[in-house]
Amino acid sequence: MAALFKKKKTTSNEENTREAVKETQPAEVIVCPSCGREIDRKETERNKYVCYECGSYFRVRTKNRIKMVADKGSFTPWFEDLSFENPLDFPGYEDKVKAAKEKTGLHEAITIGQCKIYGEDAVLGVCDARFLMSSMGHIVGEKIALAVERATEQKLPVILFCCSGGARMQEGIVSLMQMAKTSAALKRHSDAGLLYVPVLTDPTTGGVTASFAMLGDIILAEPMALIGFAGPRVIEQTIGQKLPEGFQRSEFQLEHGFVDAIVERRHLKETLFEILRMHHVKDGYAHFDKHRAGDNYEPTELMKERAVKSKPLTAWEKVKAARKVDRPASVDYMDIIFDEFMELHGDRYFGDDAAIVGGIAYLDGQPVTVIGVHKGKDLKDCVRHNYGMPSPEGYRKALRLMKQAEKFKRPIITFVNTSGAFCGMEAEERGQGEAIARNLYEMAAIKVPILCIMIGEGGSGGALALAVGNEVWMMENATYSVLSPEGFASILWKDGKRAKEASDVMKITAHDLYDLHIVEKVIPEYGTADVKACESIARYMKGQIKDFLTRQNGKSGEELAESRYQRFRSF
Repeated sequence: MAALFKKKKTTSNEENTREAVKETQPAEVIVCPSCGREIDRKETERNKYVCYECGSYFRVRTKNRIKMVADKGSFTPWFEDLSFENPLDFPGYEDKVKAAKEKTGLHEAITIGQCKIYGEDAVLGVCDARFLMSSMGHIVGEKIALAVERATEQKLPVILFCCSGGARMQEGIVSLMQMAKTSAALKRHSDAGLLYVPVLTDPTTGGVTASFAMLGDIILAEPMALIGFAGPRVIEQTIGQKLPEGFQRSEFQLEHGFVDAIVERRHLKETLFEILRMHHVKDGYAHFDKHRAGDNYEPTELMKERAVKSKPLTAWEKVKAARKVDRPASVDYMDIIFDEFMELHGDRYFGDDAAIVGGIAYLDGQPVTVIGVHKGKDLKDCVRHNYGMPSPEGYRKALRLMKQAEKFKRPIITFVNTSGAFCGMEAEERGQGEAIARNLYEMAAIKVPILCIMIGEGGSGGALALAVGNEVWMMENATYSVLSPEGFASILWKDGKRAKEASDVMKITAHDLYDLHIVEKVIPEYGTADVKACESIARYMKGQIKDFLTRQNGKSGEELAESRYQRFRSF
């Protein structure tokens, strides 16, 4: 991978269209610009214009992109009659545009119109690097703004395949204004509750990155695409900074929280279809598949028998049970309860915290937003997920997904299992306290149902930041406390060894908190939650979650927010 990045970096020129076909080669042979190998043209086309030797992605012409994404014959272009102007009377600009039109057969650097994707209606725009490096001039901006305005009027989602070297220098400040114009149009589209999905391709840089390319509800990227505000050459020539391999590539952007997912080209159409399907907005929160109405959510007879034979645990035993590494994790319950989970990544500010797993899924046909704290399942996995201690970017990712759910009227389900928020120096530098406070502040007023389930440890404010729900449930042997028993004993009694004693007086068990009206439901574990019990626990949860959502039907967003406010106001 490193070698591929290096090769791409040295051959990627922001002013070069990087034509793959060499005139000296036979028509049936093309040369990969990354690995330099001669490859069969037809085979490469069948491979979605991906080199089958090295995996490098070719830049795709407009007609081929539309062919790969839109249903056959369904694309109708819009606004192809906008007339060219030279706002600065820049010498030679008109000739450059004329030459680009003749070379590409395109009206401008973007082609945009309406299409169907597996039958789903959408507005589709495609940028083409062959047209003046797909730089954004006033016609590009105008076509996008007009299309987004029409999409808003017709209540259509928008998908834009972004590719650009940035602003069009020949139009100067007029080009700069297109950044604000396209962003303003997308804001109105978003305020109307409509979906926008940009797909970032190689390269997406400059003013396009700083406007319509990064404003999506869900942002996708193709593998290894160059994505950044200032391109590598600009950075190196302006400030002389040497850039590491892989800098600004899609994988870099995913790691740093700026894109939701990297999708291979062969899966793009299916992924876009699933996203469109998941965003059908309906009234109510219980649009379950009718053929699932008779499903049995009762535990197996074996689990019922196990529950009878098990003896209640003490508070300290429950603390230890909640902390067990082999206790089923949030992702285990999510896998069983929900269908077609699509994980989304990043906080759009700094990073993608692996301690928080979140995305969109179906609950027997009802789209829901699902967010869980994940501790990990073995030592290596625990390290990757920071032992389930979220950083500020984790809380910000969760909040982004919750606000997205509110926009598209999806109920929110959270699974909480954390000893607490990460307390490292870097977390403080990035505003851990503010991130937690912001979640409490925003969750209080979200206008869709929120259900929060404590499945293990519920540690202090780090847990509460994902537990401001209309209802909060706890698993039978989970715990929820202001501080760990060890910390409680250390503060009050100056002796952390009295943790066992502290666990009794703190009232941290599910039944304690049910009696205190802190939680609304205790979920049985049929003994102690483990691999064998996981399916029965999840089955019980699923039935109860569906019942909860059915009870929310008919409630307005204001009523849901008010009931949540009153729930916490009563404490």
